[in-house]
Amino acid sequence: MGALNRWLILAGYALVTASTQLLWITYAPIANESAAALHTSVANVGWLSAIFQLIYILLALPTGRWLDQRFAAALRFGAVMLGVGALLRLVGPHSFGWQLAGQIAVAVSQPLVLNALTGIGTRYFPASERPTAIAIGSASIFLGILLATFSGPALYQTGGMVLVLGIQAIPALFGVVWLLLALRTPAPYADLAGNDPQGLRWLLRDRFMWRLGGLLFLGFGIFIALSTWMEAVLGYFGVSSLASGNLLGAMVFAGILGSALLPPLVAGHDRRRSLMVLALLLSGAALAAIAWRHGLPWLASWLFLAGFFLLSTLPVVLEWAEQHAGVSRQGSAVGFLMLLGNAGGLVLVLVLQGLIGEPYKPLLVLGVATLIGLPLALGLPARLSNTSPLTP
Repeated sequence: MGALNRWLILAGYALVTASTQLLWITYAPIANESAAALHTSVANVGWLSAIFQLIYILLALPTGRWLDQRFAAALRFGAVMLGVGALLRLVGPHSFGWQLAGQIAVAVSQPLVLNALTGIGTRYFPASERPTAIAIGSASIFLGILLATFSGPALYQTGGMVLVLGIQAIPALFGVVWLLLALRTPAPYADLAGNDPQGLRWLLRDRFMWRLGGLLFLGFGIFIALSTWMEAVLGYFGVSSLASGNLLGAMVFAGILGSALLPPLVAGHDRRRSLMVLALLLSGAALAAIAWRHGLPWLASWLFLAGFFLLSTLPVVLEWAEQHAGVSRQGSAVGFLMLLGNAGGLVLVLVLQGLIGEPYKPLLVLGVATLIGLPLALGLPARLSNTSPLTP
């Protein structure tokens, strides 16, 4: 398979991945407007996003195992469910029931699409290009979040919910067709899927995977909790909702850059553990800086720095897990890690919800989470050669 073909396959996959996040976050930046348009409460609108984490936790391991056994079929089904969800949302643009049905369909597609991230790299790319392929796939996750954050309010002001759902459906449907056509190309590299008789039992005894999972629980959880409650926390310091949204956008944009640029460099110099430790230290410093001073340039600088390093750890963790688990277990490995990442987001969001009346306690909790993560990161092997790969 030519170089152009594999990069076109990755581009189609990245578009589908970004679309899952775009449709997930649709209602969050326009929660009050969505509640009015759908004739429901803001709390109910929150479920249109929260349902994704619940379904991911339920489906992460089964979908990962399916990807290990029948990669192309599982990914095709995930893409089709994304398209179904986008179309269901268009059926009743002012009906909460139709929006919930569409979100459930997209939520089912999400673990199948995201858990395939390392599989695309190992099946279609030579070893030297896999860190870059995984980095691009991971960056598309944050790109979708960024597009949702900024496009939703502007589209709603222009044409209401109909325009929001219609415009956001376009990249999703285009990406589905693109990926389904791309997957007709045979994967040129060895596919050992289905040759592991242990199923998911190997995860129970693998300390390395649990350590990576603990880091993703904390790191991804910090990002999700901070994204969810940033407006409320910064509001106590006199920061407007518009400015908070822009600060979140700066953090996510920095994460896109970091996810695209850092993983190939880190993999090339075998400095994965060093990045984990640095990301946690900078995240803790950023949280302390937010509590100390509240000027917009100051906040923007620290959030940009934290986002650049913290979010770039996701593709590094996933690539490291793929190297460790092997091709026959990579779907299960990614599913396990993403399960813990989403669980961390759910737990920390709920913990902070009980503290949101205080301006400093939420930041303190997230700071403690970074401290807990440091011994986990320092306990990882310093070099890839010290990570014993598993064999089926």
